Amino acid sequence: MQKIILQLEELVCPTCLQKIETAVGSLAGVQNLKVLFNASKVKAEIDPEKTTLEDVVKVIEEVGFDVLSTKVK
Repeated sequence: MQKIILQLEELVCPTCLQKIETAVGSLAGVQNLKVLFNASKVKAEIDPEKTTLEDVVKVIEEVGFDVLSTKVK
């Protein structure tokens, strides 16, 4: 499992958080998903055999949010 942290554009409403949680949570291999509203960050663990960091970025951008930076631990 890879731990990932994504810095997003500022989240302005709880609905934003729910859209991101639903989109990222629908990907195979995503666990321990946390969307931090006040920090505008997404933290998760991904199974690189089932999904990639690029997949996560893509679904977040598809629901209308810009990913400003990414980290893999």
